[in-house]
Formats: sequence, C-alpha cells, structure tokens
Amino acid sequence: MASFKNGEKKVIARNKRARHDYTIGDTFEAGIVLQGTEVKSLRDGKATIAEAYVQIKDFEAYLYGCHIPEYTYGNRNNHEPRRMRKLLLNRREINKIRIQLEQKGFTAVPMELYFKNGYAKLTFGLGKGKKLYDKRQSEKAKTERRELRNQY
Repeated sequence: MASFKNGEKKVIARNKRARHDYTIGDTFEAGIVLQGTEVKSLRDGKATIAEAYVQIKDFEAYLYGCHIPEYTYGNRNNHEPRRMRKLLLNRREINKIRIQLEQKGFTAVPMELYFKNGYAKLTFGLGKGKKLYDKRQSEKAKTERRELRNQY
C-alpha cells in the first residue's frame, strides 16, 4: 500500500456525470462512518457513487445509494453493499445543507469518494438539475474553450 504525505488523497470513485447533469454551487467534504469490511473493500478501490445522493434526516446527513461491494475475503459479518451511511459534518454545515435542500430543485450530489490522511471522505455538491438546453450550452462553451486553447 502506498503511503501519502499530509493532505494527499487517493481517489476511489468519481461521479463524472455530476457536473454534466447538475449546476453545482457549494461543495462540502464529509467523513463517512464505515464498518471494517467496507474500509477493506474501499482500499481495494471498489465503490460506485454514480446513483448515490445525500439527504438530511433528523438533523444528521446520510449517504444513500452508494454501492460498496462485499469484501472478497470477509466472513459472515460482511457488510450490506447498499446500506445508508452516516456522514460526519458540523452542525452549521448540516443546517446550511438542509435549508438549501428544502428549496425547490436543489439536490446533494456526491462527486468524489477518497482516502485523505487515512480517513474515508466524500465530496458532494449542492446543485440544481440542468435542462437539456443547459447541457447543450455548457457543452458548446467547453468545445469553444478547447478550440481556443488548441489554436495557440
């Protein structure tokens, strides 16, 4: 296993469609409460956050829909792959997220799952879903920027 300096992170999973499907505003970094076999499975680099989302329930943040497969060498105490997982955030951050999620159209979208200083972390953003014409406009702007960059 590779050792990392302070602040370096080992990315496990990315949600590439997050910025494509949503206009992301604020982003947050949260720790995740995991079981032992989940950590071992994550260290193997196996996880999917494409269908995952974050919700506030009873003034606590939870991650739903994240798939961490069962650990290959685990025993009968292996974890459930799609269970909800508690996120570790400050009370102020939870209140800010809760207020924005209650507004119309906002969603908490996971963007990256990684290890930082030995701890599993999740970066998620608050965003509004893009319409089809918004996606076309952002794709057009991205293409124009790429063409300008390639000219020089």
